[in-house]
Amino acid sequence: MSDRKARPFLRALTVAGLSLALMLPTGSAFADAGFRQWVASFRTTATQNGVSGATFDRAFRGITEIDPVVLEKARFQPEFVAPTWDYFDNRVHDESVATGRQMARQWKPWLDRIEKRFGVDRHILLAIWSMESNYGEILKRDDVMRSVVRSLATLGYADKRRAKFARTQLIAALKILQSGDIDESHLTGSWAGAMGHTQFIPTSYQAYAVDMDGNGKRDIWSSVPDALGTAANLLAKNGWQSGRTWGYEVVLPPGRKFPSGSMSLDKWASIGVKRANGKPFVSGSDQAELKVLDGRQGPAFLVIKNFSVIKRYNNADKYALAVGLLADEIAGYGGMVQDWNRPFTKLSFVERQELQQRLSQYGYYTGKFDGKIGSGSRSAIMAYQAKIGMQQDGHPSMEVLSRLRRNQ
Repeated sequence: MSDRKARPFLRALTVAGLSLALMLPTGSAFADAGFRQWVASFRTTATQNGVSGATFDRAFRGITEIDPVVLEKARFQPEFVAPTWDYFDNRVHDESVATGRQMARQWKPWLDRIEKRFGVDRHILLAIWSMESNYGEILKRDDVMRSVVRSLATLGYADKRRAKFARTQLIAALKILQSGDIDESHLTGSWAGAMGHTQFIPTSYQAYAVDMDGNGKRDIWSSVPDALGTAANLLAKNGWQSGRTWGYEVVLPPGRKFPSGSMSLDKWASIGVKRANGKPFVSGSDQAELKVLDGRQGPAFLVIKNFSVIKRYNNADKYALAVGLLADEIAGYGGMVQDWNRPFTKLSFVERQELQQRLSQYGYYTGKFDGKIGSGSRSAIMAYQAKIGMQQDGHPSMEVLSRLRRNQ
């Protein structure tokens, strides 16, 4: 199907609040027939790549139409570009730290074994678990978890940009079913096919999944030891340096330019770069690169080898830095010395939940009281700010919460 022909079809799938394709009056029968034809032809591709016909038929039993929610999420391009502080506030906060410490106690025997086997710091694994699935809480949400087979088939059939990726991942998912590690009813994941507590795509699962708990299955969906062990295996196989940190928050001397690329920590220290907490660098010979994500006036970091290893999980500086910062706080090393450049007074996690509750009480917000400030929360804040004559910036600030409290 050409891109031009696909556009009306994709738009049709999102009308009436993402109604199921069978509910669409005219184009749906054609769309379903086209999808079923694609599935039938893909069966040949799958069997040629080592998937048995029986596995394929079992996986696709009952899947007769695309998932329109998957296409909507694939097409969604957010207009809001989150500032740096917004990304970190939604991921590194008092609640994620407290839960991480609770999980460290609860899973200590398994974390001991995982650390001994792979050499990866437990706090990094806990931070990844938090970032990927909120310590498994996301797996309990039926509105988020979807059939991996149906999601990838939908993308393989109807998303031209992701089709090659989706088809490769679909074959890998079918091979996971064939291996017996999981059955089709429990092979669930995100709209793009990321699976389990630690959100592995099928090909990454094939490369790194381990049976940590020894029950004969590599079950990252319901076995926390398997999921954390799998994450540790990925990091270890990509060069994790045991006993080393990911990096350091630093203070830059004013009024000078800094070289790009890596230098030893001793060299950085020689030009006036110091740790923000006043302590010395642990190993001066480590090669380090400067990261300044929020401008020269914001916090700065020198990152070493393990930072780049974390990026093998998600190739983004913000992601790796959030994992490192959250891991440090879970471990009790303390938070950042210098805060991000935010134009408002920061709220705690509980206060952000209160903000959402109060906005809901006054009819501005209809989402979950989860403390995470997304587009729905920002729109609600802006609507309230417009009502009371404040600047409409959408920031989850103490200034807004205080006004909401006074409206009681």
